[in-house]
Amino acid sequence: MPLTSTLQTRLALFTKEVTLYPVSCERLARGRSDIEWLDAVLAAGAKIVQLRDKESTDRVLFEKACRFRQKTADQGALLIINNRIDIALASHADGVHLGNDDLPAEEARRLAPELIIGVSANNIEQAASAAARGASYYNIGPLFHTSTKEGLSSFLGPEAIKHFSAVSTLPFTVMGGIKLPHVKELSVLGAQRIAVVTALTEADDIEAETRRWLAAIPLTK
Repeated sequence: MPLTSTLQTRLALFTKEVTLYPVSCERLARGRSDIEWLDAVLAAGAKIVQLRDKESTDRVLFEKACRFRQKTADQGALLIINNRIDIALASHADGVHLGNDDLPAEEARRLAPELIIGVSANNIEQAASAAARGASYYNIGPLFHTSTKEGLSSFLGPEAIKHFSAVSTLPFTVMGGIKLPHVKELSVLGAQRIAVVTALTEADDIEAETRRWLAAIPLTK
């Protein structure tokens, strides 16, 4: 399917300007709301955010997504909704990120040809098939031990970046237990877009910490 102009514009921003990929999690934000988190990361200059909220009702999630949409649009940043293509479409978000238990990416692409569609790649086969399934990008992870998801016992490690990226030409993000000291190693291995949750949600000063991450991740043209 040929890219629409809207998707082309979104992908151009994603590939050329996104380095840090902040993901919200109000449960792990030390009493601060998702909106407070959003205001801080946008003030620091983040070019993308993902709204990840698995606890709210559909109505609350939709209303929150609409507020995220307005704020990100005002700052020229992309908005990705975790898991929920219906909320992404209803709130006019730029994209949706789908896990391996969510709606298949090919169905999401059929429903939403103009959305950025990200998929989780927990093994090399999922990375290799991402483009054929209609994905715009894939996420490699979890790289390190993470408390964001419960029940995980195995982690890919940074060397997975070389192996996964060799089987797909799509852009990718990396995620899972990544801390600021990891950035240099991950960048050397080829990671250009680093997704984080607790590194920002648990920070004493979210805006200042976001700035530190943005300064640490090289922008590759």
